[in-house]
Amino acid sequence: MAKTKIETDRGLDARMFMTGLALVLLYAIIVTVMVRLGVSTVLVIVIAGALLFSQYYFSDKIAMFSMRAHEVTPQEEPKLHEIVDRLCLLADMKKPRVGVAEIDVPNAFATGRSPSHAVICATRGIMSRLSDEELEAVLAHELSHVAHRDVAVMTIASGVGMLAGLVGRMAMWGAMFSGGDRNQGGDQTALLELATWVISIVIYIIAYLLTMSLSRARELSADRSGAILIGKPSVLASALVHITGDMGKIPRTDLRHAEAMNAFFFAPALASGTAASLFSTHPSLEKRLDQLNKLERELNG
Repeated sequence: MAKTKIETDRGLDARMFMTGLALVLLYAIIVTVMVRLGVSTVLVIVIAGALLFSQYYFSDKIAMFSMRAHEVTPQEEPKLHEIVDRLCLLADMKKPRVGVAEIDVPNAFATGRSPSHAVICATRGIMSRLSDEELEAVLAHELSHVAHRDVAVMTIASGVGMLAGLVGRMAMWGAMFSGGDRNQGGDQTALLELATWVISIVIYIIAYLLTMSLSRARELSADRSGAILIGKPSVLASALVHITGDMGKIPRTDLRHAEAMNAFFFAPALASGTAASLFSTHPSLEKRLDQLNKLERELNG
């Protein structure tokens, strides 16, 4: 991690390293399965390489497009840029690009493969609902993600699930088109395709669980680092309560549209009481507030 004044989290670094090793293993399994399925080795390498390349190098553009976000200049959004300028000065960091998502869901996210290619984005919903001080606390949280370089690992982790899903579809298509062939090893081929489909589902679940676990850890780490950067954990806690409370007032259709970005959001875009909250990629509100309350007591002696 580049030297900044944002607190380094060795625990998060270790978790990202272990997650990375697990992802490499999952990629190796997927490649092996695709080769066993009859796909040429060259094509497998091209597919896996293209997915990794697009996920890694275009993650910021993909995220911005999916959230109807765009970069803004200091002339277009002076207050937002002033807050980011102040935080970067405090953190001794290069200023990332600044964006605004034209949606009413109150949230913020950071994206980009490295601090040099990062974007910090706030939604219209969060800008209209939070005070300047609360918005600064949320953006300090997002700047911590940039400093920790955890966005790139999250992006690659999501790519494993996509590749596993592709393999599963290939297996299903193979079973559909060869289902009537029972000559010359047709039964063995069907069993291989069925096994491939099951393996792809297992890999998808493992990749999802790895992503969820890492996401929970990185959110707690960014909460702590962001709160320490501004020296006001209580303000970040206030913003978190405010956003979580307002999330229940957002139409469900808007929340469903934003759910795909939940792993990158400051707070999950979930309607309160939905079954999906059981699988949230964020720690519980109580756990996050408890950490911030303890940090507030530590900073105040």
